[in-house]
Amino acid sequence: MPNPLELSALTALSPLDGRYGASTAALRDVFSEFAFMRARVRVEVEWLLALSGLGLAELPPLPPQEAERLRALAGGFTIADCAEIKETERVTNHDVKAVEYWIRRRTADVPALAAAAEFIHFACTSEDINNVAHALMLGDGRVLLLEQLRAIHEALRALAHVHAEVPMLSRTHGQAASPTTVGKEFANVAVRLARAITSIEAVGLTAKMNGAVGNYNAHLAAYPAVDWERVARGVVESLGLSFNTHTIQIEPHDAMAALFDAIARANTVLLDLDRDLWGYIALGYFRQKLKAGEIGSSTMPHKVNPIDFENSEGNLGVANALLRHLADKLPVSRWQRDLTDSTVLRNIGVTFGYCIVAYVACQRGLGKLELNEDRLAADLDEAWEVLAEPVQTVMRRYGVAGAYEKLKELTRGRGIERDALTTFIRQLPVPDEAREALLALTPASYVGKAAELARRC
Repeated sequence: MPNPLELSALTALSPLDGRYGASTAALRDVFSEFAFMRARVRVEVEWLLALSGLGLAELPPLPPQEAERLRALAGGFTIADCAEIKETERVTNHDVKAVEYWIRRRTADVPALAAAAEFIHFACTSEDINNVAHALMLGDGRVLLLEQLRAIHEALRALAHVHAEVPMLSRTHGQAASPTTVGKEFANVAVRLARAITSIEAVGLTAKMNGAVGNYNAHLAAYPAVDWERVARGVVESLGLSFNTHTIQIEPHDAMAALFDAIARANTVLLDLDRDLWGYIALGYFRQKLKAGEIGSSTMPHKVNPIDFENSEGNLGVANALLRHLADKLPVSRWQRDLTDSTVLRNIGVTFGYCIVAYVACQRGLGKLELNEDRLAADLDEAWEVLAEPVQTVMRRYGVAGAYEKLKELTRGRGIERDALTTFIRQLPVPDEAREALLALTPASYVGKAAELARRC
């Protein structure tokens, strides 16, 4: 094989670190191997500090200065520190044990900490450290994800309010249907996305620290009088996580699955938006702001393609494929433990990366939209048949027999001119007031409560 290329944005295997690297850069501090190691150090330190407060004869309480020294290992964790741990891992072939040895080395020069060396990782299985670290990372990653989703939501609300009264022809099944307003259609998505954001926020991230198979076996063998469940709960909850009382060796990942499902639902809302806006651009309802120097086609100079919504849609599809796999796979483990979750969990950052790329593209696309009110008005003026709905409904109110059937015969499958509809309305056996109200209707004015609903999102 040829010598491998040096890693850079141009040689990266994944577009998340290459082409889309600028969009996903913030995730490196959350989901990278470096970030994972830092989170592990933090969990190991908090466990040791909790043990030091139990009054164990073999582990005197650590003075405040030494406690701060321990916490600084995580707070000041560097790339060089991570590289040192990885060097140790080459020997141990075990990443968590390499973290333990690194902490031992970094505390060996302080007598009180050196004396506590055997209590680093005491009674823990690797998963006690890893599951808490993953939950912490997910919490930080969720913050970044929600920032992007809230920005999209605010953009949608702004568009809903600005265009609340601009009438637009609806297209159920792709055919002309009862009119709406542009703002109301943005409001629909804003309300859906707001609910999705709430669902993502509501998922409580869980963690455990209960030993090799979840029963505190080693803990009780060493110190049978200690309430180990209380100790473990205290550490987990001090880190802002929910304590899971019943587990096998691994935390069963049900909360992760709930979070990934919630994110996938939000993504589906945005994918729906991307496709609709692509279609409205194709109909000419929206133009896209031009950017100097950009090219839409290598052979057709006139083109301004809706590439942002296409990129968003494509990356949402990749993200949801990964999210669905994570949600389906992670809660399943053979008996008390298998390692299939370990390698899958390393792709959480990749999954969030595709989400972020999609969100950034969607926001960029929304920022380029320019409404073409002339095109919207022209479409409405060619669709007088949509008034068949209010006409037949008023006819039914006043007991005109066969109201629906008469309008169906007049309009179904063909357009109708304004004059023909006006003639039909003038002949209706309804009160004069009702007739005049129908004659005053136009496709552009037949929008119901659309404007009000648009402003309420």
